[in-house]
Amino acid sequence: MSESIASESEVSSLITKCIPGIDEPIVKYLQGYLMDAIATLSTTGTLSNSSQANDDAEGEKDENPVNDAVRPILEDCGGKPSNVESACQQISQMLEKAAQIGKQKVENSANGGSNGGPTKLSAPVSMRAQQAQIEKAVRLGQTRRTDLTHAKGRNIASQVDTEKLRKAEARIAAKLQKRELRSSYEASKLIEQSTVDDEELLLKINPILDYTTTRGKSKDINLEDFDISFAGHRILTGASLRMAYGRRYGLIGRNGIGKSTLLRNLSRRELAVPPYISILHVEQEMHGDDTPAIKAVLKADIFREQLLAEEADVNKKLAMLEDGTYLDPNGNPLSKQEIEEKKGEYGNQLNTVLEKLTEIGSDEAEAKAAEILNGLGFKSTDFEKPTRSFSGGWRMRLSLARALFCKPDLLLLDEPTNMLDIPAVVWLEKYLATWPNSLLVVSHDREFLDEVATDIIHQHSERLDQYHGNFASFWSTREERRKNQIREYETQMQYRQHLQDFIDRWRYNANRAAQAQMKIKILQKLPVLTPPDDDKAVTFEFPNPDKISPPVLYMDEVEFSYSAERKILGNVNIDMQMDARVAVVGPNGAGKTTMLKLLVGHLQPSSGLVHRHGRLRIAYFTQHHVDQLDVNLTAVGHMTKQFPGKSQEEYRRMLGAFGISGMTGLQQIKTLSGGQKSRVAFACLAAQNPHFLVLDEPTNHLDMESMDALTEALKAFKGGVVVVSHDERFIDSVCTEMWVCADGKVTKFTGEGIKEYKNSICPP
Repeated sequence: MSESIASESEVSSLITKCIPGIDEPIVKYLQGYLMDAIATLSTTGTLSNSSQANDDAEGEKDENPVNDAVRPILEDCGGKPSNVESACQQISQMLEKAAQIGKQKVENSANGGSNGGPTKLSAPVSMRAQQAQIEKAVRLGQTRRTDLTHAKGRNIASQVDTEKLRKAEARIAAKLQKRELRSSYEASKLIEQSTVDDEELLLKINPILDYTTTRGKSKDINLEDFDISFAGHRILTGASLRMAYGRRYGLIGRNGIGKSTLLRNLSRRELAVPPYISILHVEQEMHGDDTPAIKAVLKADIFREQLLAEEADVNKKLAMLEDGTYLDPNGNPLSKQEIEEKKGEYGNQLNTVLEKLTEIGSDEAEAKAAEILNGLGFKSTDFEKPTRSFSGGWRMRLSLARALFCKPDLLLLDEPTNMLDIPAVVWLEKYLATWPNSLLVVSHDREFLDEVATDIIHQHSERLDQYHGNFASFWSTREERRKNQIREYETQMQYRQHLQDFIDRWRYNANRAAQAQMKIKILQKLPVLTPPDDDKAVTFEFPNPDKISPPVLYMDEVEFSYSAERKILGNVNIDMQMDARVAVVGPNGAGKTTMLKLLVGHLQPSSGLVHRHGRLRIAYFTQHHVDQLDVNLTAVGHMTKQFPGKSQEEYRRMLGAFGISGMTGLQQIKTLSGGQKSRVAFACLAAQNPHFLVLDEPTNHLDMESMDALTEALKAFKGGVVVVSHDERFIDSVCTEMWVCADGKVTKFTGEGIKEYKNSICPP
C-alpha cells in the first residue's frame, strides 16, 4: 500500500533535493523510517500498533514523525529553512494520505467487510504487500498458507524471501522500539582520546634533530587536496593549506566546525608535514609533579637538554681519564697512549657540544625562561614551586611558557588567551608579534588576532579559505569575496542552463547532433562550483524577569580571608540595581572570582554585609562551568535532570534559544565542543529565569558569532549583569561601568572604557 503513496526513490529524491550532498547513510535511514511509517499508517491509520506497544507504554502514542525525527535531522544536516519546511510539508502530506487510507480500510472492515456486500476500495490493492502479510501470519501460526488466486484462476507463487523479510522486520522493530532516532544516529559523536604527556608526545612526533642539519631546507608547509574525518563526521573535504615559514596564521570558524581536530591532525603528523619541521601543540595543561616551574620550562627544549646531558657525560669520562678510573670494555685500565687518545677524542666531542650550546644560546636560557614566566603572570617566588602546586589554569600557562621557550618550527595554539588576564594577554600579543617561526593559532578574540595574525584561515563548509592580513582586513574583504563567489556561481549556472537547453533541443536532430555533442563536452569540462553558504544567524535569548524594588544587591564593608595570614578582599562597597551592567577586571589571583562567589552566596564574608533581595534570583556562570554539567548525559537529559517537570519539547526549546538544536541536543555533552558546552550552560542559566546574571569569563570557547549573540542577548536582558572578562570588545559592548579588583580592594574605574584601563596597566 505504501508503494501507491510514495516509492523509496521518491522519498530519497525529496531528501537529497532538500540537502544536496547529504550523507548516504542518513538518506537511507530516513527513507527506511518514513517508508515504515507510511506502511503502518496505510494499514492501521495510526502509528500506535502492536509493534509499538513498548513505546506506547512510555507515553509516546501521539508521535509525529515529521517534528520528532525528520525535521531535526534535516536541520542538523545543514538544510536551508525554506527547503526543510517544503520537504516536511510534502512528507506530512504523504503521511496524511496514508493515514486516510488506513482509516478507510479499518472502517470498511468494521462496517461493510463482514456483510458480504461489495466494498469500494479507496486505493489500488498491492498484491505484493498482501502476500507479505499472509506469509508473516503463516509464520506466526495465525493462519494457514493460502495462495492468492488471480481472477482467471492462475496460482501466483510468492516472490517474497521469507528469511530476508524476517530480518527486515527485526530491523524495523528495533527502530520502532527506539523512538528517539538520535540515539541511533552517531555520525557526529566524538570519541574520547587518550592524552599523552607533552614531553612524551614531543619526542614521539619530533625526532631529535641537530639544528644545523635543517639549514637550507624549506620550512614552508604546502598540503593539497586532503580530507579529515573524525568518528564518521566529515571535517574537511579536498582542502588545501599553505603556510609560509615565519608567517602567523589565525584559524577561525564556528564552534564544532573542527578547528581543534585540524590542529590535532597537524601535531600528530597525520597530515604530510615535512619530517624535519618540529611541531608543538599547546592544547592541555601539563602534568604536575615535583619539578620546579622554571626547570619544567627549561626542560621543554629537548635538544638543549640532550646536549647538556652529553656535556655532563663527556666531562665525567674526562675526569675518569684524569684520575685513572676509566676502564676499557673488558674492565682493564688503559695505557698512557690510550688515555691520551681518548682525551683527544672526548675533547673534540666536548668542543662540538659546547659549540652547539653556544649556537642555541644555552647560557641565556634561564633568563629567557624567567622572562616568559614573568610575562605570563608568574612571580619570581613562583619559579621554584613544584608544578603540582599550581592550579589547572596556571599549569596551562606553564604549557604555553614551555612552547614559547623551545621555539618549534610550527607552534600550534588553541585559544591561548582563555586562561590569561589582560596584562598577560597584552604581553603575549607583543611576544607573538615578533615570533620568528610559523604560528597557527585558534582564537575568537578579534583584538588579539588584529595584533598577532599576518594571515587568516577561515574554516567552514568542509574547506579552508585563506586571506592575507589580520582579522580586520579579513572582515572587510570576506563579504566582497562572497559576493564575487555568488556572481561566479550564478554566471556559471546560467551558462550551464544555456548549454543544457541547446543539448535538449538539438541532441536528436541529425543536422545539429554534432553541435550538441560539442556542447556536451563543454558542459562536462566546466568546473563544478558549489553555491556560497548562507550564514545562519546565531541568536541567544534570556527571559526577562519580573521587577523587584530596590535595594536589590549590595555589599557593605565586606572583607574575606581564607585565613588570618591570607586576606583576599577588604572594605568592598558595591550597590547594584536591576539595570546594572558591571565589568570586574584585574589581574589573575586578585580575587575577582572570590568577589562573584560572595555576591551569589557561595562564600560568606569574614565581616561586613552582602544584601540580596528576598525574591532575587541569581544565575551564576562559573569559569569552570563544564564541571557543573553531567557530561555523560545528553543536553536534553541534563536539562531534564536539573529542571524536572517539563516536557521534552520545552527543554529542546530552551536549548534551541542558545543554538543547541536538532541532533546536537541529543549528543552526549562530552562529545560537544567547548563552545557548545558553554551554550548548554547558558540554557541552564536561562531556565532559572534570573533577575541577575553573574558571568565569570563567559566568552571563553565561544566563536565570534556566538559572542555577538551573547552580547546582543545581554544588552536586551532587562535584569542586572555582572561579568568578569578580558575580552575588550565584549566589555565595551555590554558594560557601562568597570570595577577594578587589585591589591585586596575593589574600586570603581573612573576612566573611559577598557582601552584606557588597558593602557594604564600596559603602556603602549
